Amino acid sequence: MGSHGAAPFDVAIIGGGVNGCGIARDAAGRGASVVLFEQNDLASGTSSASTKLIHGGLRYLEHYEFRLVREALVEREVLWRIAPHIVRPLRFVLPHHRGLRPQWLLRLGLALYDNIGGRKLLPGTRTLDLRTDPAGDSLKPELVKGFEYSDCWVEDSRLVVLTARDAAGRGAVIRTRTRVVRAERSENAWVVTTEDARTGRQESVRAKVLVNAAGPWVEKVLTGVAQTDSAVSVRLVQGSHIVVRKVFQHDRAYIFQNADNRIIFAIPYQNDFTLIGTTDRDYNGDPAQVKATEEEIAYLCASASEYFKQPVRREDVVWTYSGVRPLYNDGASKAQEATRDYVLVLDAPGGLPPMLSIFGGKITTYRRLAEAALDKLRDHLPAAHRPAWTGGVPLPGGDFPQTGYYALVTDISAAHPFLDRSWIARLVRAYGTHTRDILVGVRSVGDLGQDFGAGLTEREVLYLMSQEWASTAEDVLWRRSKLGLRLSSTDAATLDRFMRGAATSSAA
Repeated sequence: MGSHGAAPFDVAIIGGGVNGCGIARDAAGRGASVVLFEQNDLASGTSSASTKLIHGGLRYLEHYEFRLVREALVEREVLWRIAPHIVRPLRFVLPHHRGLRPQWLLRLGLALYDNIGGRKLLPGTRTLDLRTDPAGDSLKPELVKGFEYSDCWVEDSRLVVLTARDAAGRGAVIRTRTRVVRAERSENAWVVTTEDARTGRQESVRAKVLVNAAGPWVEKVLTGVAQTDSAVSVRLVQGSHIVVRKVFQHDRAYIFQNADNRIIFAIPYQNDFTLIGTTDRDYNGDPAQVKATEEEIAYLCASASEYFKQPVRREDVVWTYSGVRPLYNDGASKAQEATRDYVLVLDAPGGLPPMLSIFGGKITTYRRLAEAALDKLRDHLPAAHRPAWTGGVPLPGGDFPQTGYYALVTDISAAHPFLDRSWIARLVRAYGTHTRDILVGVRSVGDLGQDFGAGLTEREVLYLMSQEWASTAEDVLWRRSKLGLRLSSTDAATLDRFMRGAATSSAA
């Protein structure tokens, strides 16, 4: 990776979450030389702990965040178009709850939602009679009226990985498990010193611009790694989710209002489960140690049980996950009121090399955030003057029609009739047209190699290691896929041993 003497990169990025990878993709595609450092695995922080929605954020309308909502609504169809394998439309059912927001307000919010975002393919809102609609079957009988509207669903950590893959395809250097220990300004470049998490080896690179997209660690990078005396601060807000066995049979999601003015979602998940979240509470600990508390789990069970006929109990919970949102500290009194909009802070005193720090941001607006970041760097980065491009170019595997997912599954199944269609459907959801790369030369099930359980084969694992920076079982089971919900700890240990062996033999 060179040393002080090597030619500097145009941009060094700290953080391999959705914002860091989004900026790397955009900048590399405009011709900038880019290096990105991630201390763990890609999307190992906040970006794999979202509610997995590409949505306008219906409740942000109540906080008058119209710019954010409009931008997010427009992005839904853009992201579905560039990543039709990992993004899909989803209908949401909002039951009207007497005693909470009045019907006229819900109608007004949904009318705005339908009309301010340039909706083309997503269907609009309709009113439901929950006494006759199947969406009412699993709900309490006193809930008689509801509204149904559109948003989209995304595999969040796959969005990050595919964005990083695209950046790498355009020349960006992506370094996972590489921690930035120091960043020092010289007159014409940043000197960035990194440490390999596996070997402890330190190296330095130079970069004209430093982007701090460290998520919950953004302030630590500002004051610790880069030693700047920044006045801006981050507000860390914890959001936790629970996964339970399937609570309802249809393929729509629910959005429930709570008496505390918050909302939670209940979403069909991985065919056999329901995902329920999220919470909103200030967080003070180490972001790496965040996990759902018993209090949050109880809150989510109780909130869902307000609506579902069958109460959701603690013993129904099969998995929990939690993330820390790095929001810009705007002084809001409640965690749920702190702005969800992104804030980009440029620090370039007296013509010295600039550092751009990213606060906030949502999965939905990551691509627009990257465009805004390059805009902010126009005076320091010649490539930023080239036109924005990321909304018109598919992510890896997404080069098929926006509504063509089932046709692609059928096509690949026809070429491999001996393989289970539902297994191919899972692969296409993850890899799109790149499923064909995984299946090159496969003439029988035996050609897929060892099966680690739940249809995870050696062929897929080796692809993830060589093409998607996976190096541990956790990377594969919880970020490249969600097969961790289906594999036993023994299976996971077998997979880990296999991957360590494969890594050693490929390095030899």
